[in-house]
Amino acid sequence: MPQRFHSEDELLAPANFIKRLMAVIYDGLISVAVLLVTTWAYTIVAGYMVGWEKYEKMAEEGSIGADPLLTFVLFLVLYLFFGYFWTRNGQTLGMQVWRIRIQNLNGVSVSWSQALRRYVAAAAILLIALLGAYYLNAATLFVTVPAIVALFYPINGLSLTDRASGSMVAVVPKEPKK
Repeated sequence: MPQRFHSEDELLAPANFIKRLMAVIYDGLISVAVLLVTTWAYTIVAGYMVGWEKYEKMAEEGSIGADPLLTFVLFLVLYLFFGYFWTRNGQTLGMQVWRIRIQNLNGVSVSWSQALRRYVAAAAILLIALLGAYYLNAATLFVTVPAIVALFYPINGLSLTDRASGSMVAVVPKEPKK
């Protein structure tokens, strides 16, 4: 069920690039922890299903280096992580620290489909940047840095992910002191 954050008449200012970037860095650290725990759990399950001795032998041989199922599981877990926070209260932990929120223009929380569009748009741009960096080797910074800046830099208040999902990142006003 959508949650209304403020009245439809009230317009919140879009978040600037620095606040977005700091929230991304903060959430990136949390994402690494989520991915580590997920990989650990996946390894436990895979080792149990295959057999510990065989799994250990496969790991030593390097035959489990590229696991597409693990990649899919990690992609899905990160989507569920971000989607849960974005649809629930519009804020991840990093966004709460920097007082910004993802919402629709009318002040309502985003839907799961909007969260998916936002997540896939960000993942696609990052994938393109990383592929370019992989093939250009020394020119990595000339590809990845502009792509990441383009991903989160708000033009007329909306970034590429905002436009893809039909939402915006707004500055949450401070609550009045009592």
